[in-house]
Amino acid sequence: MKKYITTILLITLGAINSYAQIEGSWKGTLDVQGTKLDLIFNVENKDGKITSTMDSPSQGAMGIAMDKTSFENNVLEIAFTQAGIKYKGKLENKVVNGTFYQGGMEFPLHLKKTIVEKPGNVSLPSSDSALAKLAGFDKANYKYKVEDYFQKPKASGFQMSPEGKYLSYQEKDKDGKNHLYVKNTTNGEINRAIEEKEELIKGYGWINDSRLIYVMDKGGDENYHIYAVNIDGTNSVDLTPFEGVKANFLNRLREQKDFIIISMNKENSKVFEPYKVNVNTGALEKLFTNTDVKNPVEGYEFDKDGVLRGYTKIVNGLENHIFHKPEGAKDFELLFQLDWKSTFRILSFNYASKNKDEAYVLTNLDSDKSRIVLYDLKKKKVIKEIYSNKTYDVSSIALSRKRNYEIDYLGYYGEKQVIEPVSKTYKDLNTIWTKEFKGNQFSIADVTENEDKYLLVVSSDKIYSRYYEYNAKTKKTSLLFDLMPQLNEKDMAEVRPITFKSRDGLTLHGYITLPKEALNGKKVPLIVNPHGGPQGVRDYWGFNPETQLFASRGYATLQVNFRISGGYGKEFLEAGFKQIGRKAMDDVEDGVRYVIEQGLVDENNVAIYGASHGGYATLMGLIKTPELYKCGVDYVGVSNLETFFSTFPAYWEKYRAMMYEIWYNMEDAKELEIAKEVSPINNLDKINKPLFVVQGANDPRVNINEADQIVTAMRAKGFEVPYMVKYNEGHGFYHEENSIALYKTMLGFFAQNLK
Repeated sequence: MKKYITTILLITLGAINSYAQIEGSWKGTLDVQGTKLDLIFNVENKDGKITSTMDSPSQGAMGIAMDKTSFENNVLEIAFTQAGIKYKGKLENKVVNGTFYQGGMEFPLHLKKTIVEKPGNVSLPSSDSALAKLAGFDKANYKYKVEDYFQKPKASGFQMSPEGKYLSYQEKDKDGKNHLYVKNTTNGEINRAIEEKEELIKGYGWINDSRLIYVMDKGGDENYHIYAVNIDGTNSVDLTPFEGVKANFLNRLREQKDFIIISMNKENSKVFEPYKVNVNTGALEKLFTNTDVKNPVEGYEFDKDGVLRGYTKIVNGLENHIFHKPEGAKDFELLFQLDWKSTFRILSFNYASKNKDEAYVLTNLDSDKSRIVLYDLKKKKVIKEIYSNKTYDVSSIALSRKRNYEIDYLGYYGEKQVIEPVSKTYKDLNTIWTKEFKGNQFSIADVTENEDKYLLVVSSDKIYSRYYEYNAKTKKTSLLFDLMPQLNEKDMAEVRPITFKSRDGLTLHGYITLPKEALNGKKVPLIVNPHGGPQGVRDYWGFNPETQLFASRGYATLQVNFRISGGYGKEFLEAGFKQIGRKAMDDVEDGVRYVIEQGLVDENNVAIYGASHGGYATLMGLIKTPELYKCGVDYVGVSNLETFFSTFPAYWEKYRAMMYEIWYNMEDAKELEIAKEVSPINNLDKINKPLFVVQGANDPRVNINEADQIVTAMRAKGFEVPYMVKYNEGHGFYHEENSIALYKTMLGFFAQNLK
């Protein structure tokens, strides 16, 4: 027995000594069609078990957990099954010589020991203990916790299969992973179709009644891969198994149930080209070649049969050339040559007509507000006006495939969502649902091809989302799932639309979320929340977990749709061009003064917080009107316009000239000076209020350097700036534990500074 134990001990020690050789970070370079791509495997021995993660620094993806790692007889094997990635190599003379496998392809990959550098300056982020101490200032005994608002729902993302036999949804396990399940609605049988591991499922959908697709990236790098899987979890295929490539879903082909159309920047990182993909085998068919990198094709228009009918080409960075192939023609013809600010977008071809060149088009070519028209693409003329609004851009049209593509309803977003029924079928449904849901907003999340079952989402400013199933045969509605049952509707805050005038006479719209204290006559602290974008983006009425969380702590939240916001027409949008950091900020300030004048908030207790452009606006607010704010939170915000423009991802290059028109032309001496004037980094002497900075390390849009710059400079001034960085996030936090940590710390920061 003693000899036996000694043998086991020797074997175990031998394994530990063997693992010591391979522990650490190993770096190599893949050559993928002439593109050099660095990969790093981080190998760790945890209690005698070897594990690993993978980094792809050029893609901003760090710490991707591998699900299989072994090292025996000097042979290293690593795999990430879900992504179809495998590496096998032998350690010889301090080099691992091996092969990298993905998507049926093989690449030589030789690894050498290296020291991994995380993105940004790793000495800058605040310690976990320092951030926890800050979070501790939010210490009163509140009815609701941060987790009540930002824990992912137990189940979410409900969809029906095309024929309605199955119901799919994501369900969260005890570790916070949101796996995808499929329920047979006839016998109740449930299968797990997709297991969520380290990487998050960023979206999914049905292709046919036996096959699903889903989307993932790596560490928030936004280089999305599209996968397909059977409803029982078998035959999982990475349809886009290419490193450093971003894939986009374009079309589901209902008439060809095993195919979809996607686009990828596979051949050139700067341009996207369309492919028809077999969702069972992953076989690709290229449908168009985007040959002109300087004037790339940006959008592709396919009909329901997967035929390319048109495309839009960006010319000289500022013009949209719209091409269409009329029925019977051999070649594409130039339909319009427009400036990039004009809208002409096909919403759907009119399949009810024998004229295959008829389409429902969203346009503002001869109007300020976008409207829907029926258009003859061959004759280049409007057949008839379909829908418009004097104040707002209209945006939606719904057609019934079952009923020969008749119009069911039209809609737009004003102060609230507006849906106008058109068909008799939808008028009847709308009457039933309006009575059923008693003033709450409802929308169709899904409908079977036979239109016998509808999946509805019901919400309001006080209801997050409730899923209902409506049976068209029985005319009965049943509740499927309440996404946030822990939040009592009666305890939630009112979101009130507001309208006011800017200092130069523009009509501005927005929303204020009011805690119950404000409704009872108390002037409460205010958090100003400028939206991201900023061009074409706007805030909407409805349930917002952020503003409701703030209201639970007694804070009102103001959201202003300042000039350059979308939905209010072309003139309003363009009024904000070259005004970012200037008149756009004036509008935000005018909104603050408006709600102060209404007697709703305490003018001596105002904070500003935003993400992306909203983070930039936070910094500019503290600079431009320091007397207005007591503190600010900058979340993935721009701090230096020069460095922001210099770090665009490759696939943004085609938008550079447009961005110069929206923001400032960095190649024009006068505008460059303005850009410097409205860059927070150049105005730090004016910031004299507490600042909290938050950043995702792998952000491809707003590089971590933007946050590092502002933190470094402010600390050099003697300010103690708390700084939160998450190394598995990109442009915003998507992992549940990170979101919860963010809002706990943010509430502590506000509790400390809004008194």
